[in-house]
Amino acid sequence: MSTPEQDHARLEALIARWDEAYHLRDSPEVTDAEYDATRRQLLALEAAHPELRRNGGASSRVGAPPDSAFGKHRHRVPMLSLDNVFNPEEFGQFVARAARFLGLDDAAVNDLAFVAEPKIDGLSISLTYENRRLVAGATRGDGQEGEDVTANLRTLRDIPEALPEDAPDFIEIRGEIFLTKAEFLELNRQADLNGQRPFANPRNAAAGSLRQLDPEITRSRPLSLFAYAQGYAAHRVAPTHWEYLATLRRWGFDVNPHSAFIPHAADIPAYVENLGRVRADLPYDIDGVVLKIDDIPLQERLGFVGRAPRWAVAWKFPAEQAITRLIRIEIQVGRTGALTPTAHLEPVNVGGVLVSRATLHNEDEIARKDVRPGDLVRLQRAGDVIPQILGRVEEPGTERGPAFVFPDRCPVCGALAVRPPGEVVRRCTGGLTCEAQVVERLIHFVSRAAFDIEGLGEKSIREFHDAGLIHNPGDIFRLAAHAAEIETREGWGALSTANLLRAIETRRTIPLSRFIFGLGIRRIGERNAQLLARHYRSYEAWNDAMRKAVVIGSDERLALGSIMGIGEAIADDLTAFFREPHNLATLDDLAALLTITPEEAPREGRLSGRTIVFTGTLSTMTRPEAKAIAGRLGAQVTDNVSRNTGLVVLGENPGSKARKAAELGIETMDEAGWRALAGLDPA
Repeated sequence: MSTPEQDHARLEALIARWDEAYHLRDSPEVTDAEYDATRRQLLALEAAHPELRRNGGASSRVGAPPDSAFGKHRHRVPMLSLDNVFNPEEFGQFVARAARFLGLDDAAVNDLAFVAEPKIDGLSISLTYENRRLVAGATRGDGQEGEDVTANLRTLRDIPEALPEDAPDFIEIRGEIFLTKAEFLELNRQADLNGQRPFANPRNAAAGSLRQLDPEITRSRPLSLFAYAQGYAAHRVAPTHWEYLATLRRWGFDVNPHSAFIPHAADIPAYVENLGRVRADLPYDIDGVVLKIDDIPLQERLGFVGRAPRWAVAWKFPAEQAITRLIRIEIQVGRTGALTPTAHLEPVNVGGVLVSRATLHNEDEIARKDVRPGDLVRLQRAGDVIPQILGRVEEPGTERGPAFVFPDRCPVCGALAVRPPGEVVRRCTGGLTCEAQVVERLIHFVSRAAFDIEGLGEKSIREFHDAGLIHNPGDIFRLAAHAAEIETREGWGALSTANLLRAIETRRTIPLSRFIFGLGIRRIGERNAQLLARHYRSYEAWNDAMRKAVVIGSDERLALGSIMGIGEAIADDLTAFFREPHNLATLDDLAALLTITPEEAPREGRLSGRTIVFTGTLSTMTRPEAKAIAGRLGAQVTDNVSRNTGLVVLGENPGSKARKAAELGIETMDEAGWRALAGLDPA
């Protein structure tokens, strides 16, 4: 039986390994479909368990670090990745999110123009031109820094050495290096004749050909380039992406001839469908369509969130499916007490991968799909979350087994499992008396994104817990008292015990964000732990504020719920944690054992150190956009006015927040003043 934390660690390790194989060794271990499916599985798991998400984790990482065999090149503008959609509904949601961010009305949304580009399955590169001469070429790398492959790129006929006089003095031009299917087959035929190992697919062959230490080998390979994007530029090249592509053609770059200007978002599904029909006949591999909002000023306003732009998305081609038999449904208990049903299946090959388990999400999903042990079920992978059961397959004349009854008791401790109103998840009420939760919380406490204690993993935690050596987090820092006993245990000795105790000692000093994350509070993942740590700065301030925030209506409770990114549901879970006496005892115990260091102040920006509230209707931008700008400039943005607020920006009809600001003597300004403060209007 695996837990969400174990599944998360397994998926992160898989993705890290596959990224290295794909980006560094040009030798992918899995198909693109399997990679996409696993990444979606990770995202779905993190959506269900936000506390598992961490900065720098697989869900936020792009590519892999550059190979040390090449020099490094830092991109002026990061080469990030794209979020994926798989059907018209998901694309519609993407458009709606962008429209809400921009504050567009229905008519403006209907007129939102896009550029559609076939998503080439190749190797992303960035070309840097200074004074209109090619000076550097680099791979994507980890998105921030890539491998310098300038000498190899100079061997490609598709890459101009110089740009015309109307080009900027400095510009980064992005594109995709690829091999056609015919060239790939010929390359492998020659490899076979020479007794060499063939490439697995055209993408591998293109990447391996470009990432050669000898440029002459690259010169001998028939690589091609399609240019499609811009990084940093000294000045804007064109007002729209479509005009930018036309400029690239005029400058001598190849642009994919199947790229299309689409004046209305409603026309995009037809384009994707048509491209899917001719996909097999194209001379190169594609795995979807990249869709970009055409208006570049709108792109700049939308900006990025996490690892992806808000103005572009990849529509991936459909997932693969298979049919197999559902053997049994097993209930697993996570560290927050959530009861999660997992389907055990007769192993089946889906997209080249053997699948034997799938998620059933929750009891409502089981009832809605009416799947029962013994049923034939349709399974989907690649393009959706984990292997997912879509529904049962009719077997006329076959008698079905009884419907699955979701338990109302925890299968581990027997405590009542309740389903709070408005939620789909049933949870064990056993708390820290439930052994599943106790052990899983301890495993989470020592996990990589929390205390990261080397040598103290899941196996050791279970072993020490079963032996009665640890029952709560503080016991970990008292293990030195049991050194003699640990040394005598199977698999341990004096050296390994000493190494473990030394590793534990090094974690007696811990940053506040890691400490908060390590507590395993529901909904407090890495990102939310960092938001809290950056807002309160010190453990003492956070602890004091949280204990006061349990009082509904208190200033501390209002301030907590208004922290940008936290919100009411997360605030409720935080205060619920602080209402429990045993949690407070755990905190006091840990505080006496540890040095919890204040969170480093965020990078200095124009508005660093200011706490801002926006209220009323803004006329030149939406409030989400204003909040995003303030955050980028270093401000702390909240939704409620309190004594900690430093500035309230008043739009039209500001209401009670303006009155409260006046009562508390807090500085206010109108939208014009805000734009001047943020540097949005020229002086």
